[in-house]
Parts: sequence; C-alpha cells; structure tokens
Amino acid sequence: MIIREFEFTLKDGRKALIRSPKEEDIQGMLDYLYQSAEETDFVLRYPEECSRYTAEGERELFDRINRSDTEAMLVCIVEGIVAGNCQITWNNRIKTRHRASVAIALLRDYWNQGIGTRLFQELIKIAEDHENILQMELEFIEGNSRARALYEKMGFRITGVGVNAVRLKDGTLLNEYHMIREIKR
Repeated sequence: MIIREFEFTLKDGRKALIRSPKEEDIQGMLDYLYQSAEETDFVLRYPEECSRYTAEGERELFDRINRSDTEAMLVCIVEGIVAGNCQITWNNRIKTRHRASVAIALLRDYWNQGIGTRLFQELIKIAEDHENILQMELEFIEGNSRARALYEKMGFRITGVGVNAVRLKDGTLLNEYHMIREIKR
C-alpha cells in the first residue's frame, strides 16, 4: 500500500519526510537495520544477523508491501538518512482480519523528536480507514520504558506477557509484553 508522503517539523526544527519506501531508500534502510540493531537490545536482531538483509531482498520487500492491500510500511527520512520506519500488517482471513500487527523502530539520534508519535498517528489512520480492523497489536521487550510510554500515549494497553520470550547473548531472559489498541467505530 502506498501512503501519501508528507513533511513535518521535528522538535529541534529539522524537517522530516514520511512516505512509503522507494528504491532510493534501499541502502539507507540497510544502514538503518544494522545501526538500530547495534544501538539497543530492544529490537529482535543483533547486528551480525543483519547480514541476511540484501539490496535485492529490500527491493522485493518494498515492492511487495507497496503493492499490498493488507500492509503498509512508512519510512522517516531526516536530512537524507533513514531515521526510522514502521509497518502495519493484517490479513483477510474471516476470523482474524480484525487484527492488525504493528512495529516501529527509530535510530537513537532521532529519539525525542516526535517521529514515533507522528508515525503512530499514520498507522492509526491506516487502521481506521480499513473497516475490518478493530484492533492494533504490538509487542515490546521488558525494560523498554520509552517504547511502553509511547504506546500507552497512543492508546495501547498491556494484554499479556510472553515470559522469558527474549534471551540476550549474556543469557539474560526478558519478558515480552503484548499490547492492543482498540479502534473505536
């Protein structure tokens, strides 16, 4: 699904562009995937696992999502850099088409600039525009208080916990919390 692109101003005054991914974003997205994996334990990959991402794979992913009727990806570009992205996905199966899964991540240099809030506003609009979607769902890893605060601000609530769902390299086990945001119709 292609989303109309738009600009907005970050809290520090810089301009940001949010839009569907394009071929010109491939290298920036690859760089973003590696960097975001290095910056925090709260994404579900380590940098060395990013080697499976390729330019051709990203091109195919972008093409598939942009052609889809049941998923959308947004990238946020600041001064030519992919600062973050988000995705929403749902299906057309009768029993589960009311559920949309969402995910978001930002590079550390762009935290506290309003990007997460703006991306979530767009994800919510997409969900609201699809009459079958009754709830948005996501997960966050224990200790990620910044993400939890954003999700709660955007209307999500915790509905469950995956105990010991994530294991870090040092053996630390972390819970994964499940959240939903109901779409008011």
